[in-house]
Amino acid sequence: MSLGLSHDTVLLHEAVEALQVKADGVYVDGTFGRGGHSRLILQMLGVHGRLIGLDKDPAAVANGQTIADPRFVMVHSGFAHLAAVLASLSVAKVDGILLDLGVSSPQLDDMQRGFSFRFDAPLDMRMDTSSGQTAAEWLAEVDEGFLGEVIRDYGEERFAKQIARALVAARQEQPVATTRRLSEIIARTVRTREPGKNPATRTFQAIRIYLNQELEELAQVLPQCVDFLKPQGRIVIISFHSLEDRMVKRFLRDMAQGDKLPRNLPVRAADVPRGRLRLVGKALRATPREVETNPRARSAVMRVAECAGDAGG
Repeated sequence: MSLGLSHDTVLLHEAVEALQVKADGVYVDGTFGRGGHSRLILQMLGVHGRLIGLDKDPAAVANGQTIADPRFVMVHSGFAHLAAVLASLSVAKVDGILLDLGVSSPQLDDMQRGFSFRFDAPLDMRMDTSSGQTAAEWLAEVDEGFLGEVIRDYGEERFAKQIARALVAARQEQPVATTRRLSEIIARTVRTREPGKNPATRTFQAIRIYLNQELEELAQVLPQCVDFLKPQGRIVIISFHSLEDRMVKRFLRDMAQGDKLPRNLPVRAADVPRGRLRLVGKALRATPREVETNPRARSAVMRVAECAGDAGG
């Protein structure tokens, strides 16, 4: 495991400020990564505060375990299991939850992880390297039709069908087991390239998202977040691509609107079902200055919501 790879935490101060950290509050960093957000939260907590860090990546967990602070606990778990983790720690409600979605810089920059086409490395792509299929193992057996659907749906790639056909044909001759081989096959297949973007970008993204069940786990954790927030507790979510942000935006909007009643139904205003969340501000993006120093912040979108009244209590 590599602990030394650097990571510039995107929207670091904006995200922690949005949490409105209370000195004696209980908080969850559902995507610890290299701990940028967690370390700043700990600076703002008092002696009775508490922070729970979650991550499915063993390298991130090892990094978190170097924090010798009695107010902090590091848990090897994906955030989809939030409810079980909090139950195991006897935590009934929390004051805030932070989710920084997607793949981290250390994961991309560690060539052995196989997330990036910038290196020639084993095609792994698992966020949790202790379990599950590698991308190479999956590509060796996946059906062509399903592969095309994954590349189309998770990568929003218009040449998905052609790429899937080329990959299945290529594996008959030699396994698609390295990042370079995968990217070369895609490059030969995708004739029209987006300016400034490697033709393999969308396919790599699609395989990674599918393999790690990123959207499915996001869909699982969002309702859990609402259930575990204290009144006025906040959820802060940073997304890095349109599929994630679309899901987050719709969920928060629906939770803020509450149960929809039929139009023109004669109901007193006091009896209209209230939403469980209140939206806080507008979606926030990284400043041009942050993007200049950390290009990976370019696609980041942060959304914030607050538990309304005694909702979820």
